Amino acid sequence: MKILVVGTGAREHVICQVVSQNAELYSYMSNQNPGIAKLAEKFYIGNEMELEEVKKQAISWGVDLAIIGPESPLGEGIVDLLLEEGIACVGPTQAAARIETDKAFMRKLFIDHGIDGSVTYGVFDDVEEAGHFIDDFGKELVVKPVGLTGGKGVKIVGEHLKDDEDAKKYVKEIINNKISGYASVVLEERLVGEEYTIQALVDGNRVIPMPAAQDHPHAYEGDQGPITGGMGSYSDTNGLLPFLDEKAYQDSVKIMEDTIKAVRKEVGPYKGILYGQFMLCRDGPRLVEYNARFGDPEAMNVLPLLKTSFVELCQQVVDGNLKKASFEPKATVCKYLVPNGYPESGRANSIIRVDEEKINEAGAGVYYAAVNQKNNQIFTSSSRALALVAAGESISEAEEICEKATSFVDGDLYHRRDVGTTALIQKRIKHMEDLLGT
Repeated sequence: MKILVVGTGAREHVICQVVSQNAELYSYMSNQNPGIAKLAEKFYIGNEMELEEVKKQAISWGVDLAIIGPESPLGEGIVDLLLEEGIACVGPTQAAARIETDKAFMRKLFIDHGIDGSVTYGVFDDVEEAGHFIDDFGKELVVKPVGLTGGKGVKIVGEHLKDDEDAKKYVKEIINNKISGYASVVLEERLVGEEYTIQALVDGNRVIPMPAAQDHPHAYEGDQGPITGGMGSYSDTNGLLPFLDEKAYQDSVKIMEDTIKAVRKEVGPYKGILYGQFMLCRDGPRLVEYNARFGDPEAMNVLPLLKTSFVELCQQVVDGNLKKASFEPKATVCKYLVPNGYPESGRANSIIRVDEEKINEAGAGVYYAAVNQKNNQIFTSSSRALALVAAGESISEAEEICEKATSFVDGDLYHRRDVGTTALIQKRIKHMEDLLGT
């Protein structure tokens, strides 16, 4: 089978790794990712948003199936375009992808279909009306552009925004400048608890969940600094998390299942990957947001643990007959190495040296992200450079392996050393215990 993977980063690198185990891999990417280039039968360097060019390459290679990694092409309708050519896709249609690309659509879905786990919110395209809502809300507030912002548009009053007046200024900026492509904004109550992610395969009807993971979006250790695309993540041996029990996990999956039913009623079947970002609150799981594709970094926590053929699972997604996915009962830790200055002003075009052999000998894997390979050298961009991932019999064992592996990467980079550490995880556990009064 010939499978095309669209996308350039570490998420796509790990997808390509599991695809290449059982199929011929073809890649369409914006820069030459050195990891993907080694795995692919053929690859093409081009803009992932030039959908006609993606289609042209897919046809020329005679691919049987396409897996869409990033959200932006999904939002522009790449799946619809490829389906018209008879190319099966693991990824939702443009209408179904609104679960991620239109936060107002997603929140209304919960209300209209009575899905648990929603939040108090309002959607506004008028600056003055939004200001009145902020004045009258009486709760801690989160300001979100309606569309896609690469994980960097959400701002919390009291954390990224000084006060309500600061929030009003940001609302005006969003609406007037159409940040994320919409002249509108979503205002939501701030949820208090611990965030976690559950990713799932979806065949239009059935949802097959994967092990839970916890991302670390803040740039600096101790959960300090600006929100980024993700500085690392971890998962546990039992598919749960140290602060997340089986009931909360299953309640979260039920929310995802109910969402897929609602999407099917509203716009048609959802086929592909569904990423649920949840907050475990005092009253149970609440949905923060959905992504219509794998998470980055969370894909790197779950895909290397797959015992079931990923290619078979993809075929089941498109055929509508998903059965079961099995995973190794191991813990994982992922740490991102990023250019100094990231996320505001990451230093681009510097050379990094990666000793993959020593990283592998240490028991870890490397997944390249926003880098470019030229003349056998690897150059940074201003975004995340590469992720190191290790598995172990415990989170602490995986963390030790992963941290050791960072010493085999040389360059103008930094990483969060605290991702997956016992101290940080104990902080998470205590936070939930304090919240629940246990």
